[in-house]
Amino acid sequence: MTEDKRAKILASAEEIMSEKRLADSTISEIAAKAGVADSVIYQFFKSKEDLLFAVPGERMKEVLFLLGEHLQGIRDAESRLSKMIWFHLRDIDTHPGYGRILLLDCRSSPAFYQTPAYQLVKQYSDVMYDILQKGIEDGSFRSDLNIKVARDIILGTLDMEVISSLALGEIPEGAPDHEDIMSLVHAMVTSSARPIYSKSDRILRAAEQVLAEKGFSRAKISEIAKIAGISEATVYEYFENKEDVFLSIPQRRFQENLDELSETFHIKHPVSKLKRFTKYYFFLLLTEQNFLKVFLLQLQLNKRFYSSKAFESFRRYFRVVEDIIEEGKSAGYFRADVNPRVFRNMFFGAFSHLALRWIMFQNGKEPDKIQEIKHTANLFCSSVMNFKHDDE
Repeated sequence: MTEDKRAKILASAEEIMSEKRLADSTISEIAAKAGVADSVIYQFFKSKEDLLFAVPGERMKEVLFLLGEHLQGIRDAESRLSKMIWFHLRDIDTHPGYGRILLLDCRSSPAFYQTPAYQLVKQYSDVMYDILQKGIEDGSFRSDLNIKVARDIILGTLDMEVISSLALGEIPEGAPDHEDIMSLVHAMVTSSARPIYSKSDRILRAAEQVLAEKGFSRAKISEIAKIAGISEATVYEYFENKEDVFLSIPQRRFQENLDELSETFHIKHPVSKLKRFTKYYFFLLLTEQNFLKVFLLQLQLNKRFYSSKAFESFRRYFRVVEDIIEEGKSAGYFRADVNPRVFRNMFFGAFSHLALRWIMFQNGKEPDKIQEIKHTANLFCSSVMNFKHDDE
């Protein structure tokens, strides 16, 4: 009987809080909806906020169980990833109230990240982490994939799909976007979506890694060859000796930087535009830590933001990303099947998840933000690139 009362209270709270903001809903109306006295609610929950946080916590237990059932029997990583993305979209479509409470109420509160409910949300994200890791191990996904970054990009995309549906009203449901999302995700994480580097470039990239880890004296050509996926003899076809290899590293880097510099003031190539805008947008907000916290928690996850004048200004960023994608498609650099709106959701969702992890969940270890931004920019390009185009 006690658990039955608790379940009724949670169901009533989900229904009422999904329609109103936390500040506008009252314990009295939740109690009335559940058919209990106000005092009964306080037997189970310390406060209205405690009750709010318990709603997604209870639902997430069911979600984790159902996700496990859906993934059971699916062995290959890409199919598991596709199934999890579809499950996520369909679950929010089926329970929009839960999605609204979790994303637009709970996750906008810093206190939520200290609750048992958030630990369940973290378990959910860990399922995706494990899928991506398994995909790398079995060769389905690219070996250089940063799992945390990829997970943040995918989960961020799904968050923005919820916002597109529940806050912006752009789409009635998220599940119909599953194919467009998977088109981007597949190209982003699979080995076949990676640019084909020349052998000399692969050697220099491998040498750069070995030099950074071991230094010149301890570095071996055999180790460089192994990382580059070639024989030692092949290294000597391009470089005279170990010193020649390492002296060529800065030459390549400086040339890449000079090539980028030539486009600094007049970027024409859509791939360069996408990379440059990614770095610009990420670095722009990261330089303003206080505003970043306010934006991520209080604005972006607040439904009222999307009907405000401030959002009309922010929407211009949406158009910049969508225009870059359209330009790339028209020029043949980006695939014709890329959905600009869905990619836009990937872009801004990725930033939100990455930035939240950077500022709230460091666990004593400072992430390499610059490297993660560069990796994100490259993954974005991989997700949309038409690799049949010969000019990139």
